[in-house]
Amino acid sequence: MALNQACVGKTYPSSVFDASLESMQAYARAYNDDNRAFFDANRAGGILAPPLYAVVATWPAVMGSMADPELNVDLVRLLHSEQDMEFFQPIRPGDKITSTAKIASIETRSNGETMVVELLARNQRDEAVTRILFTIFIRGRNRGAAEARATEPEHAAPILSIAQTIDKDQTFRYRDASGDPNPIHVDENFAKMAGLPGIIVHGLCTMAFTSKVIVDNLCGRDPARLKRLRVRFTRPVFPGQAITTKVWEEGARNGRKIYGYETLNADAQAVIKGGIAEVSA
Repeated sequence: MALNQACVGKTYPSSVFDASLESMQAYARAYNDDNRAFFDANRAGGILAPPLYAVVATWPAVMGSMADPELNVDLVRLLHSEQDMEFFQPIRPGDKITSTAKIASIETRSNGETMVVELLARNQRDEAVTRILFTIFIRGRNRGAAEARATEPEHAAPILSIAQTIDKDQTFRYRDASGDPNPIHVDENFAKMAGLPGIIVHGLCTMAFTSKVIVDNLCGRDPARLKRLRVRFTRPVFPGQAITTKVWEEGARNGRKIYGYETLNADAQAVIKGGIAEVSA
């Protein structure tokens, strides 16, 4: 059954999430991040949550929208295809994050359907924390030919090339820390039933790995300087794989430095394309 176009514009009841120190630090460990900003209470400015912890805080709102029976979401054929996050205020231990979800768009394509869920989150002081565009792709049952994508624009020579390794147990740790229980990430048989070659890494886990590259190398290890991160997931990542993120400069805008990036697997195939990072000066 197709996604219900009548749901475009529908807004769901808000959800409230209590951000604890333990869950923030568990999330950082789930993607192998040891930044002292996430662990050292004596650091000037105190402890902050990892930027992508915002996905944990807003996850109940995502699930509330996906569970809407009027939408007709087929979770078995669902893939997370894009994520665009703006960071307005860091999340801190003890914050109460109120999130709302709205169906921003639904589009039919030759090989499936896409849906964008817009998430807005505010803290207990009514300060905007994050805005997220969460894009899913529902694979078509006929598995027709994939739509041709626009040619990737030329980009400048990379200023960074950082290699990282996905641990064998990464998906299990990320599941527990993120609250995303999708069995394609932890159950081999279910993943194959869904048409995948095996367990795949959560797209947001791969994105979190790339956030570490940006924060460590372009933000002076200050996560509060990361103001936007956007990615397009183009190929599955598997436990145990090595990935390499290449970053190039794309100028400046509104007091921010803009960087483009892509992430490749060991076969030099892109697993993330169209990466954008915006960093405050």
